[in-house]
Amino acid sequence: MENEKCDLTPKSAVKQKNVDVINGYTIKYHANGKTMWSKGKVIDDQPEGYWEWYRLDGTIKRSGYFDKGEPVGEWITYDSQGMKYKVTSRDK
Repeated sequence: MENEKCDLTPKSAVKQKNVDVINGYTIKYHANGKTMWSKGKVIDDQPEGYWEWYRLDGTIKRSGYFDKGEPVGEWITYDSQGMKYKVTSRDK
């Protein structure tokens, strides 16, 4: 095995995202540590209220609402240009 390149990191290992809390909003970043991945409020360790997710290039990817950690109401998926692509209702 000498001089062989071995990756001992399991393929399922997931890198933790960098996180900031600014004005009550939890902001998580992509693996590059610079581009925002998601933004929303966390209350009692659960997402609450309106949240947004972004692509690596900064365009919005998805948005929706949480109630005590559960997705509720209208969830919107956006295309690669940030235009509304699909709307899904999460009401029961």
